[in-house]
Amino acid sequence: MNVDQLILFVFVCCLSSRFADAYDPVDPNGNIIINWDFQSIENVYTVMVSVHNHQLYRHIEQPGWRLSWRWAGNEIIWGMTGAEATEQGNCHRIRGATRPHCCEKQPVIVDLPPGTPYNNQVSSCCRGGVLSSLTQNNRTSTAAFQMVVGGFRRATYHDGDRGPALPSRFGVGVPGYSCSNATKVNATRSPIGRHRHVQSLLTWQVTCTYSQFMEAASPTCCVSLSSFYNSTIVPCPRCSCGCPRSPTAPQCISEGEKPELPAGDGEAVAPVFRCTDHMCPVRVHWHVKISYREYWRVKVTITNYNQVKNYSDWNLVVQHPNLRSLTQLFSFNYQPLIEYGTLNDTGMFWGIQYYNEMMLQDGNVQTEMILKKDKSDFTFSGGWAFPRRVYFDGHECVMPPPDQYPLLPNGGPDSRVSAAQLIASSCLLLPFIFLIM
Repeated sequence: MNVDQLILFVFVCCLSSRFADAYDPVDPNGNIIINWDFQSIENVYTVMVSVHNHQLYRHIEQPGWRLSWRWAGNEIIWGMTGAEATEQGNCHRIRGATRPHCCEKQPVIVDLPPGTPYNNQVSSCCRGGVLSSLTQNNRTSTAAFQMVVGGFRRATYHDGDRGPALPSRFGVGVPGYSCSNATKVNATRSPIGRHRHVQSLLTWQVTCTYSQFMEAASPTCCVSLSSFYNSTIVPCPRCSCGCPRSPTAPQCISEGEKPELPAGDGEAVAPVFRCTDHMCPVRVHWHVKISYREYWRVKVTITNYNQVKNYSDWNLVVQHPNLRSLTQLFSFNYQPLIEYGTLNDTGMFWGIQYYNEMMLQDGNVQTEMILKKDKSDFTFSGGWAFPRRVYFDGHECVMPPPDQYPLLPNGGPDSRVSAAQLIASSCLLLPFIFLIM
């Protein structure tokens, strides 16, 4: 294989990794699992529906999940605890004094808010649709509600068992997620109250996976770099998340202007950014601060340019080979993400509760970390001191091209462009090539 063929091969690999549907190399097994655990199946059935976020660093923030599906027959929801349908629908065909909770063919279910009366709660409900990531808080990464359903038709499954017909067209109501069809799996246990579990008679399961390209055609964060040994500050690449004042760019305001605040009806609001060359709502700055004899020090600053949004329970994922020797960290929580054997080059950072777990509008959070120099591979040359990948709130950030990284004082600029630099730059430009096409 000659050099041109090698470059083409790696270029295609970059393309497939950037746009591959629902595959994340940092969290290859991450997904959202929805279980339907049947507690009774007679003329009506009682089912506990639970939503489990098995993603290491992606979380569901406000306005929260909105679970939906399409019934297979003429099902109606007679009662619901721990959540509610957004619409009752047309229930005129139902006779009797008791009115159903929902008669919609495609119901949309939302979580109840905190503070809901206890008699309308089930275990793990009532957090306003918010799901923590598995790493940040595995106790609040699950939601649940209970339904009483009637009017269903029965069907025969692939294994020969009979039960209610499977719904279809599942969704979680969060951009970027797509869900599989429901399948019958081995029956599981479901919680009833805080300490009691019951064996389910039947369990359905739905798997939902995330794709950044499905959520947004352009990135939402970028990275800038600096170091103590070079006065140059490498900014985020221009137009990282869109070009200023372009028709497709989000609304931006100049310094000193005040944005129009949203009404606050609980729905997601359109972003309003401070106008920048990169037009990203979030910038991550990595500064190589000090070099000691056996250690080196890094300062990381995350800046929120969004004028109308606070980032609650934010998190930052960084890939760097020296994270395995992280010695001390200030102001953030940290957990290594080890998904490939013993390879420890990726870590997750997030805020400290009641201190900096929320990043305010037009504000920032920052930390410093001390890392031990691994004599086998530590160097300040060749961009080694800078991260390989950076994710903010589950979104991969745009990195500067490698040939623009701060150089050591004794390292002059090289006018030649290597094959590796050409490939890396091409990968960064791929999203915008597809937008132009």
